[in-house]
Amino acid sequence: MPAERIDNYYSASCNRDERYPTLEESVATDVLIIGGGMTGVATAVELAERGSEVVLLEANRIGWGATGRNGGQVTGSLSGDAAMLRQLTRRHGREHAEDTLRWLRWHGHEIIERRVARYGIDCDLTHGHLFTAWNAAHVPELEATLDEARAAGLADEVTWLDRDQVHEQLATPLYAGAILNRRNFHLHSLNLCLGEAAAAASLGVRIHEQTEVMSIESTASRLEPPGHRAPTRPALRTLSVSSSRQAPTSAAHGNEIERTASAPVIARTSHGEVRAERLVLAGNAYHRLLPRQLSGFVFPAVLGNLVTEPLGEDRARQLIRDNVAVYDSRMVLDYYRLTADHRLMFGGGTNYTGREIPDVATNLRPALERVFPSLAGIAVDYAWTGKAAIVPNRIPIIGQLPGNILFAQGYSGHGMASSHILAEVLADHLHGESQRFETLSRLRHLRLPIGETLGGAAMALAMAFHRLREK
Repeated sequence: MPAERIDNYYSASCNRDERYPTLEESVATDVLIIGGGMTGVATAVELAERGSEVVLLEANRIGWGATGRNGGQVTGSLSGDAAMLRQLTRRHGREHAEDTLRWLRWHGHEIIERRVARYGIDCDLTHGHLFTAWNAAHVPELEATLDEARAAGLADEVTWLDRDQVHEQLATPLYAGAILNRRNFHLHSLNLCLGEAAAAASLGVRIHEQTEVMSIESTASRLEPPGHRAPTRPALRTLSVSSSRQAPTSAAHGNEIERTASAPVIARTSHGEVRAERLVLAGNAYHRLLPRQLSGFVFPAVLGNLVTEPLGEDRARQLIRDNVAVYDSRMVLDYYRLTADHRLMFGGGTNYTGREIPDVATNLRPALERVFPSLAGIAVDYAWTGKAAIVPNRIPIIGQLPGNILFAQGYSGHGMASSHILAEVLADHLHGESQRFETLSRLRHLRLPIGETLGGAAMALAMAFHRLREK
């Protein structure tokens, strides 16, 4: 059944809440986007700005998934940077590889800032971020990251803080040093997504919420995993989607869609259908479409977040003097920031098996009080979980399947910036500018054909090893 957004800080403090109608007819469009989170909404804006006719379908509400459940940090971090650098260097040379990584780190910031300014999106965008060294052994890694940021032209934006300077910024006994990055920022992620959805609608995008796709039909004779070539003589084929309900036939609508090669993709819902020249899958960790083609590349990790009672501005600034967002250097990390109404948002406790975290507030409280001892016993007003799509080698995945079906997924916890970058890449590709798409879609990924449960267990085992190393 379609669901409302979960009861968390983001949904309680969102500053707009347009409701978009359920699809109850047959429509045709240039591009159909399935998924109303940050990837889908950002792609819709990119395409609409280029003049494409777009329909966006969301099974629940706009921003229902990770977009409305994350930590709200926009940083230049790439979990899979080392793996990407190796692959890109082999294919394109070192200089091109380093240029591509710099672009992937920082271009998303520009897109978000430009969009917020252009459409007047109120999302509490605040610059400043600390990347903290958990202990002295992590300092060399951060110093290398600092050098990379300076080489990327951010010398005026980044500063090294020693232990004492960190403690001037944060009321914590932890950390051996930190990078202060003024280019990074934090924001209200749901308000950003809702603002971009409103912008997309103003540009003519048809948005339909609470509209679950039941099946996809493609003119490709078969849909293979990424890397396979499309057949030369397409024939319509129905692709099953995990659901206990049956999609209606075209005749049930009294306006049957002509199944020709000019309509490569048909998506059926409970009460309607969409015929599109191109389809973009943008479900990320909550995606369940085309499991045979796309399973085994990403595994959902469950992250917990809590938000305290209001602290008041003075107490909040005693905790984080300059209102910067923070995360530490461990593989399984803590991340936190202040909200616009002077609460502390604190996240972590990641469960890589994909299972829900019981009693999130109780689970996160020891980590919260370790970072900020002065908050011992603080009341927690909101606590929730969300899923991040983790890729085994941490390289974001973008690609195209036969039948004009494109997809982007697997941001491994860094989706705010990466989703906007890949949305631009998808839109450029659909409008004939495919250089970036070709570069990124050819990156190789480890596929674990062992199912989500066993794959999650394997990921959890690997993370347990990292935890032991970092103690």
